[in-house]
Amino acid sequence: MKPNSFTMLRAMTRIRAFETALAARPDHGFQLLSSGEEAVAVGLSSALNAGDQLLTGGRSIGPVIARGADPRRVMAELLGKTDGMNGGRAGRGHLSDPGSGFFGAHAVVGGNISIAAGVALAKQLDNDGSIVAVLFGDGACGSGALHETLNMAAIWKLPLLFVCNNNQWSVSTARQDALAPRRLSDIGATFGLPACTIDGLDVEGVAATIGEAADKIRQGHGPAFVECTSIRLRSHSTTARETRKRQELAELLTHCPIRRQIARLGLDEDTVEMLDREAAEFAAEALAFAEASPYPSAAGVLTDVG
Repeated sequence: MKPNSFTMLRAMTRIRAFETALAARPDHGFQLLSSGEEAVAVGLSSALNAGDQLLTGGRSIGPVIARGADPRRVMAELLGKTDGMNGGRAGRGHLSDPGSGFFGAHAVVGGNISIAAGVALAKQLDNDGSIVAVLFGDGACGSGALHETLNMAAIWKLPLLFVCNNNQWSVSTARQDALAPRRLSDIGATFGLPACTIDGLDVEGVAATIGEAADKIRQGHGPAFVECTSIRLRSHSTTARETRKRQELAELLTHCPIRRQIARLGLDEDTVEMLDREAAEFAAEALAFAEASPYPSAAGVLTDVG
């Protein structure tokens, strides 16, 4: 059963609260947050089935929560605790939880794309009707790995959905200063893939478009490419200096996907306050779990090291 409009709003609100609570801690570490991009993570995840797998780049917190991973174990992983989903060893850049349909993140820009092709090939050989989605940023569109993988996916008709979350900035470089295509979806079209560019701030639109693309992939039509144009409301990372002007950031905030969905649903103040309160409790529970978990001991430094 696919999430409804209100359920998707709740998921976006929870992601925002989770990341806000994490960023407020002095020990938050190096994180890439999803503020402004929640509609892409939630819309994409709502279009996937239980047997599908999602891979992402390093901006993985929103997508892994949207995919249904245990938020308590996600928080513990981000804070380097033993009860994290990967024992505190992976962190944001390489966390994984295949059981919830999140095959894994990859901190290297474009590094997740060719891996996704391998996962999709395995799915194709299993012939179980499931697909793979790979989520990457506009910065990865200049990587050779993307173009090589698009070529292989098209030739082999892999059950692979390419989703570009174009937040229009590669750290502090504007998208138009780094990439030549008029639309980034044109890159996919060059290899003969069904490709489109959509509003990544509209969670329902993202869910509908990606759902249609996923259905065609399941039917054996091969890969597809969807570009979602979004915004980044925070600096590139928790350690990066913000280079955009305050006026520009204030303007971006008026396009917040959470505010937009609230307006679309016509929710009253009491309902919005209830959602915010619930989201704060969601984040607080995850933090409490992480705080109660110990750090790994020095004796285990070689555990799981091949």
